[in-house]
Amino acid sequence: MKIYIGADHAGYELKNQLKEHLIHAGHEVEDVGAKTLDEDDDYPRFAYALAAKILGGDDDDRGVLICGSGQGMSMAANRVNGVRAALAWNAESAKAARADDNANVLVLPARFIVESDAAAMVDAWLATKFKSNPKYLRRLDELEELYG
Repeated sequence: MKIYIGADHAGYELKNQLKEHLIHAGHEVEDVGAKTLDEDDDYPRFAYALAAKILGGDDDDRGVLICGSGQGMSMAANRVNGVRAALAWNAESAKAARADDNANVLVLPARFIVESDAAAMVDAWLATKFKSNPKYLRRLDELEELYG
């Protein structure tokens, strides 16, 4: 599994911290940007770059996006067909996003969490397997049917 990570200026510092955390945990990580801190950058291009990597990679590849509130990255990533981006606020919500909804992208709100909590959320999300319960599969099929 490869993990892609991206952030705008608001999530830049947390992205760099999480990238190091993931590398130390033995994961293969690719940073899709921002590569430098630029207060005038915008989240859509980083969300799109990560979404393209997720969809162009292996089925088990995952992504982590970070912006100030997490809302912008969530909206941008979820516009890309095949991406299931979930905004998490704690480890429990990160686990549920993976277990119940098979989220392939985790979105974090940098302005509202601390590094240790972010690391715990990412670790929990990566360790959680999709339940494959018929009701969850049915819902994912409905997403595809309705939104393509």
